[in-house]
Amino acid sequence: MKKYLIMAMAMLLAFGTLAGCGNQAQDKKELQEVSIGVMPDIDSVPIIIAQEKGYFAEEGLKVDIQKFKSAMDRDAALQSGNLDGAISDMLAVAFAKSGGFDVKVTSYTDGTYKLIAGKDEKAQKPQDLAGKDVAVSKNTIIEYVTDRITAGQNMPEGSLNKVVIPQIPTRLEMLQNGKLAAATLPEPMGSIAIASGCHFVTDSEAMGINPGVMMFTAKAVDEKKAELQAFYRAYNKAVQYLNDHPQDEYMDLVIEKSGFPAAAKTALKFPKYREAGLPEEKDVTECLNWMQQKGLIKSNYSYAELVVDLNK
Repeated sequence: MKKYLIMAMAMLLAFGTLAGCGNQAQDKKELQEVSIGVMPDIDSVPIIIAQEKGYFAEEGLKVDIQKFKSAMDRDAALQSGNLDGAISDMLAVAFAKSGGFDVKVTSYTDGTYKLIAGKDEKAQKPQDLAGKDVAVSKNTIIEYVTDRITAGQNMPEGSLNKVVIPQIPTRLEMLQNGKLAAATLPEPMGSIAIASGCHFVTDSEAMGINPGVMMFTAKAVDEKKAELQAFYRAYNKAVQYLNDHPQDEYMDLVIEKSGFPAAAKTALKFPKYREAGLPEEKDVTECLNWMQQKGLIKSNYSYAELVVDLNK
């Protein structure tokens, strides 16, 4: 009897082990697809590399990368349920929250925004642009960075004559054609302007301004936590690849997949990308304070209301 009991227990253990292995394999296969919206900017590059180098596939994850040329279209797709998340910024997060659409910041990004003077402009510092036409897009991350730059230089509010030009290509073209004293541009457009003869004045990195983030809907954070953890493991592999390999190895691929202008190939130098991490609290609160001062949002959200740690 004892012999049969031992045999039965052994069979149960073996069955349990096999079932456990089967469940683990099944769990890996059952990861849901993640959809993310990207723009033609350097923040999107690690995601493109993670897709093209197979890092998402290594994690058992399928990622649908949807490309947008305007932040308005990207945000509309997010709020209509066509996206789980997007490369974005703190302003877009606060606008969504204020409009009753719950999104969460899951990491910072590494994009920079450059204040560029025109070819014939002699400005070497922001103060040299006082009273001159500087192109921005209103109530956006571009205007926020511009205002933070002038405030950081102790320039009075309204020192610059801000000209509203929403479309980035139009802003770049007018700057190159001498119709503006300066413009604030995201990368790679800032570097393309410099390569064409315009002059660097300063940028968000030099001023310690870090408004770029990746955000996901609260629904995706709740229902796809394992998928988002896998997403970021692949993202970090892409960051390591980008930092370990010369830019020439992947630049053609990035231009093809990102929608960067061809001029970016020689004009753009990528930053040293950081592995995914959470933005500092001051970067969030400074942006929210600016939005409240301009009357863009009524409520001042706490850091904990907007930022989530997927590892907890």
